[in-house]
Amino acid sequence: MFVQVEDSSRRIHVQVARQIARKILSGELDEHQKLPSEMELCEMFGVSRTALRESTKLLSAKGLIESRPKVGTTVRSRSNWHFLDPQLLDWIQDLANTETFLSKFLGLRKAIEPEACALAATYATIEQRKHLSVLFQKMVQAAENFDYAQWTENDHQFHQTIYLATDNQFYIPFGNILSTIFKLFIDRSAEGGRFCIEEHRGIYESIMSGDADKARAYCQVLLNDDNQRLANMIN
Repeated sequence: MFVQVEDSSRRIHVQVARQIARKILSGELDEHQKLPSEMELCEMFGVSRTALRESTKLLSAKGLIESRPKVGTTVRSRSNWHFLDPQLLDWIQDLANTETFLSKFLGLRKAIEPEACALAATYATIEQRKHLSVLFQKMVQAAENFDYAQWTENDHQFHQTIYLATDNQFYIPFGNILSTIFKLFIDRSAEGGRFCIEEHRGIYESIMSGDADKARAYCQVLLNDDNQRLANMIN
């Protein structure tokens, strides 16, 4: 079921936790399924009991498993998983259901990002507006050169800056902790398609001019764009 971990710059208990987490996130380990005993897991991974217990603490903190005396360790129901945990988002990458996961993420963006753009148009500082200007110019250059790598990097920073510019402490963590999933999403949705530069231009110019209603509307157009092939995967 599992493979032994190797010495690396990554701590042993994190390697163990990652393997177990990916089995859970991929569905290979079902909800409410009981994990092998502590002794069996130690043998499978080739780790000490201390390292294993540190890994189970990590997984428990993310809502993936729970341990009970005389019962053992079982996988918790999906409703308990902390999907916005940055480490969990990193572990979920390149699993078989990544495309479906990203389509759900698009649904979340549709729900909150238009309002973030409207807030940024109202509250962005001079420095944040200057930073958006630099990023947008880089996006234009990337689109002209069909440079997907540069587009992905600058598009990610563009949207992250918008969240930071909302002056709302509940939006700011969203922009920070989802940097990994933003990059993955933008890369998957842009590759092979157009860059949606005009939609981004509308958002950028609306924020620069302080027009909250237009910033919100342009963001809705961007996220409803059928060119983003992930949009067609929303259930």
